Amino acid sequence: MISVVKDAEARTLTITARFDAPLGRVWQVWSDPRQLERWWGPPMYPAMVTEHDLAPGGTVAYAMTGPEGERHGGRWRVSAVDPPHKLEFESGVADADGNPSSDAPTAVIRVALSEPAGGGTQMEITVVWASDEGMEWMLA
Repeated sequence: MISVVKDAEARTLTITARFDAPLGRVWQVWSDPRQLERWWGPPMYPAMVTEHDLAPGGTVAYAMTGPEGERHGGRWRVSAVDPPHKLEFESGVADADGNPSSDAPTAVIRVALSEPAGGGTQMEITVVWASDEGMEWMLA
């Protein structure tokens, strides 16, 4: 992890990380649903990807199971993909069946992968919320 920058005025959270792995290998953590399951979500809440269409207009749906057995769903609507460099999607909450929640805020997430000087891969994830309330709700 290189940095985590929260900009309340711009309603963004930007996470930058560097990996000692080639660009194509790091892209696989997004493009392979089994690998995505291994790291997406908070610790102690394993994810299970139930739908994975990583193409513009496609959907990625998942469910996380908490320590008490509670299930939390999520759903992405993919808007842009440029393998292995770029991914953009709208992220929102879903019910246990994968249906999007209409009363929870959404955020646009932009992923950019690049090859910095010196080798490896840099990944920058930027989350953008439409409202202050949405940002506060998601970060809580």
